Amino acid sequence: MNKELKSKLWPISLALLVIILDQVTKILVVKNIPLYTIGKSFLGDFLRIVHVANTGVAFSVGATWSETARHFLFSLIPLIVIGIVIAIYFRNNTWTKLQRWAIMGIAGGGFGNLIDRFFRAEGVVDFIDVKFYGLFGMERWPTFNVADSAVVVCGILLIISFIVTSIKESKSSKEEKTQEA
Repeated sequence: MNKELKSKLWPISLALLVIILDQVTKILVVKNIPLYTIGKSFLGDFLRIVHVANTGVAFSVGATWSETARHFLFSLIPLIVIGIVIAIYFRNNTWTKLQRWAIMGIAGGGFGNLIDRFFRAEGVVDFIDVKFYGLFGMERWPTFNVADSAVVVCGILLIISFIVTSIKESKSSKEEKTQEA
């Protein structure tokens, strides 16, 4: 196996790890915590493990829409988008190692939640509930899960890496123009 292909395949392990951790934690929550109850609190009520079902997307957007609309917008379109991202992932040879790992972390999180959308009639299982101390008018941050965490953390890393890469390329371009003059 050539080095280029290996560098593209290794990050898939992160996607698989995210999917496994996400699904295992959701199974444990469903098995041990009744729906819409608090299972355990830590640091007072700062962090709680709860069991909620989300038929919408981030912040429960679309939870009241028809089942057909939700299925199309929150299951089929994301599945197509993830498929396109993965196709581009394998065709692109310019991404950095960090960008490849971040993309696969996002893909793993996306697949983790899509598994719920396709196989859990009640919706996506969310269970991490964090106190937000009234910031932005919210006493608690919207409940989330491992997949959501992977998407957010890897998304931030990806954006930062694109910014850093762009700055480096800009500096390099300026240095080349200075040397030519």
